[in-house]
Amino acid sequence: MGAIDQVFHFITTGNIGGLPPIVLMIIIFVIGLIIGYLVHLFLKIAIIAAIILFVVAYFGFFGLSLNELKNYANQSGSIVYQYGALIIGILPLSIGFIIGVIIGFVFA
Repeated sequence: MGAIDQVFHFITTGNIGGLPPIVLMIIIFVIGLIIGYLVHLFLKIAIIAAIILFVVAYFGFFGLSLNELKNYANQSGSIVYQYGALIIGILPLSIGFIIGVIIGFVFA
């Protein structure tokens, strides 16, 4: 039990950048809640936009072709990938963050 006692001792009395680790854990958890909520909201909006796009394309007001979609992906795909990698690299990947994302997504 020595290692577990040391971990709990560090969490309760340690110091990371002038802040107690428990405060950083709470901040990471809250960031996870916010990200989960935003992902849930974005998926709702994306599904609604896709349905509207397919209905408009079905009635012929907007044309969809695979070549046009490939051109859009080639033009902006690298930028989207670059920003996505940046965001993933910045976000702290911890169990508190992952639990926060799941809770934020489910209860949004």
